[in-house]
Amino acid sequence: MSLGYAQKLSYKENVGDVGMSEIFDTEDVLQQKITRLAKMIKKSKHLVAFTGAGISTSCGIPDFRGPKGVWTLQREGKGVPEASLPFHRAAPSVTHMALVELERAGILKFVISQNVDSLHLRSGIPRHKLSELHGNSFREVCPTCGTEYVRDFEVETIGLKETSRRCDPKCGAKLRDSVLDWEDELPPKEMNAAEKHCRAADIVLCLGTSLQITPACNLPLKCIRNGGKIVIVNLQQTPKDNKASLVIRGFVDKVMAEVLQLLKMPISPYVRVDLFQIIFNHQFRCVSDSKYGKWSLRVISVHGEKAPLPFIESVEVTFPERPELKTAILNQQPFSLKRETLKSRPLHMVLWVNFSEGCGCRFISIDYPIDFETSTDDISQDKNIVIQQLREKANEDQHCGQSSIIDRKFIPESGKTISTYAVATNIVQYNGVSPSKTSDVSELTEKVNGDREKVDLDDGIDTSINSMPSKKARVH
Repeated sequence: MSLGYAQKLSYKENVGDVGMSEIFDTEDVLQQKITRLAKMIKKSKHLVAFTGAGISTSCGIPDFRGPKGVWTLQREGKGVPEASLPFHRAAPSVTHMALVELERAGILKFVISQNVDSLHLRSGIPRHKLSELHGNSFREVCPTCGTEYVRDFEVETIGLKETSRRCDPKCGAKLRDSVLDWEDELPPKEMNAAEKHCRAADIVLCLGTSLQITPACNLPLKCIRNGGKIVIVNLQQTPKDNKASLVIRGFVDKVMAEVLQLLKMPISPYVRVDLFQIIFNHQFRCVSDSKYGKWSLRVISVHGEKAPLPFIESVEVTFPERPELKTAILNQQPFSLKRETLKSRPLHMVLWVNFSEGCGCRFISIDYPIDFETSTDDISQDKNIVIQQLREKANEDQHCGQSSIIDRKFIPESGKTISTYAVATNIVQYNGVSPSKTSDVSELTEKVNGDREKVDLDDGIDTSINSMPSKKARVH
């Protein structure tokens, strides 16, 4: 979860049980349970996933109730734990991407999330197949027309408050954040969809959740009335364990990676693509008695000129064919440059866009030629196609940093040329168990894929796994 989110929440004295010991199944028991889960998923006709903070801990986002969780440490007087990277740069975990593979295969019908980290959306779960019960720290909603805006920055408020932005000009209403505070009711649209799919589910797969927060924690139980089963994968005991057909005590990433291995479903890499705009502004035609003209260049967010651009640290503007023009180093947002040059002489700029911490590539360079005497041709490409091509290219080359222009539009009345660019800023390979920013095959993957004997999912297996012994682990 977002540490900013935890700090913004209203104070609550009783947040339930925290800091419970983690429990691990023995390796033999764990493998039997994983095999059983794979068989259940293979036969499932309506699989629903119900996820909690535990699926995001491997992304560098602390959970709430674990040994080093937000509420656990706060109760001990230690304050909010530190995240290992900026919240907005967190990449989906193995579990997130495993769910994407199951959805694309038509097996997973719906995801119900209690998380606000936006990682399900970033991973590729379609919005219409996702209920975000507690909201999304990166999503704003228009209370008038219902339009949603997913941002690349964390929205500054929680509690369904007004933000500093407005809806599309045709509507113009002030937007609100979508994240619930303690006393806010669950959004009916999200809740109704979640209830519908839980009632229809033959399996509700609960992943990395303590199942303590009401009323959300009761949703999985709705499948039982129609003959459905609950499966819980969590390192701590939950109040719903006695209702589950299968309880697995293991790291959720390991469990899901090995389940997909048994189902012969490789986990695709995650490629993150970010967007930004370059605005070039000049009014040379309005000044007829001077051979010089003033112009400006800005690098801004696609979400608006006043919106933050968190993944860009600085911009350097160079003029390789004009040594008399000094390089401009733009270190502060908004990234803006103003100059005065000859109107009759074309200008070739190169923008070095330097990325912030958490990005997989350090920078990209963009050629930006300007001919003041000739109008710039407009460009218009399908954004989704461009983004998909970038992802395929990054995956093929095994590195990020590729960029492409999506559109360019010249507005004569204002003298503006607005260009929108897409850039692949991260690629994460999933090597069987843990995410890695390299393409090397890890030793752990080799263990999963080679050392462990493959199991035929059609073989009979012991169904009395819940009664098998487990062992407690030390508290980390």
